[in-house]
Amino acid sequence: MRQNVSLCLVPTLSGVLAMGGCDGLRACAIRNAPNDWGESTAHAGVELVGTFDGLDAGRAQLPLRLRPVLSDAKRATDVQFPPGRDDLMVVTRKSGQARVARLVDDSWRWAETLFELEVLKASEQGLLGLAFAPDFAESGHLFVHHSVAEGGEDLGRISRFTVVDPAAASWIVGAPQMVLQVAQPYANHNAGQLVFGPDGMLYIGFGDGGWRDDPHGHGQNPDTWLGSMLRVDVSSLPYSVPPDNPFLDQPGVRPEIWATGLRNPWRYSFASDGRLVVADVGQNKWEEIDIVAAGDNLGWNTREGRHCFPATVDSCPEAEELGLVEPIYEYGRKDGQSITGGYIYGGASLPSLRGRYIFGDFATGRLWAIDLPEAVGPGTPLVEATALGRFPILPATFGMDASGELYVADYGKGGIYQLVGG
Repeated sequence: MRQNVSLCLVPTLSGVLAMGGCDGLRACAIRNAPNDWGESTAHAGVELVGTFDGLDAGRAQLPLRLRPVLSDAKRATDVQFPPGRDDLMVVTRKSGQARVARLVDDSWRWAETLFELEVLKASEQGLLGLAFAPDFAESGHLFVHHSVAEGGEDLGRISRFTVVDPAAASWIVGAPQMVLQVAQPYANHNAGQLVFGPDGMLYIGFGDGGWRDDPHGHGQNPDTWLGSMLRVDVSSLPYSVPPDNPFLDQPGVRPEIWATGLRNPWRYSFASDGRLVVADVGQNKWEEIDIVAAGDNLGWNTREGRHCFPATVDSCPEAEELGLVEPIYEYGRKDGQSITGGYIYGGASLPSLRGRYIFGDFATGRLWAIDLPEAVGPGTPLVEATALGRFPILPATFGMDASGELYVADYGKGGIYQLVGG
């Protein structure tokens, strides 16, 4: 399909690299990053110390370091640990591979390739996310989000794999089984994350379907899965709709929908109190973080962050008047251009960050932490961020082990790093 052409700037160790022919900076960086597991290159095996510049120079600061634990993971899209394990991780890659790493003698080492799928690879398509079932140790079930072509359509598909023996020294999986799929009109804004909630349900975030400005109006159309967060029960295939989903039996609303009004919820996670924290990638001006509850409408495509969309309109109704839920945090283009959501930190290496939500920006390599507000409602003020440093990486995804320690994957150079004290 034809893409609109724009000039985008990708950060490098020596500054920025201008690239053309992409529909946005994030898609441009994704398209032009290295395309193999390859040898460790550049800074992938070097401990990184952050810098504080731009608006971060005037914020509260908490320096940390990125300690390398693995290299050779270029174009990584997800880092996941099986439930209860901090000695085994699975790294997915845009081009369709999922690879297992094991902690041996305090050192992470690549082990087997778990599977390799044939996926679409244009723009933001690919193997996008993985989630272990809560009962993985018994069932062996894990779920993936991947882009496929079928019947002349591009599809976002959710599939289930089964590991034959999760306790084995090396894993073997069977063939994938489809759970659900949705037609994707464009190659961007597919979203990617899969997360099991504390209720045991699978939460699936789909973007608005792509291009720019949501041309099909999916964000405010509850009769499509696009632009929505789904909540389904996958205890048996293909899936069932939980009886307490908020839009059950409402005409014109898909029953699988948990919340609407999302643009591109690339990464999201649950806080320890059970609240769903979603980082939604913005359009032209604002990146945002939302706390998403059952039945919420987050505002896209009438809002970008807490602002009217499109920005050219002189005024628009207040969010409360429209029944929209506003973000708890937003940042503009002086900070970055593509938010990467993370996790509530629960480990021991960074005691000052315990209980705080850590996230970053894919384009600038900046990392931040925020405290979640106790409640969200009309008039809730935006929270303030603590700067953790700017690093020479493209932070595509975070991972959290069973001990609550955090990891971040550099999409460009292929390093996987643990966040440790400065």
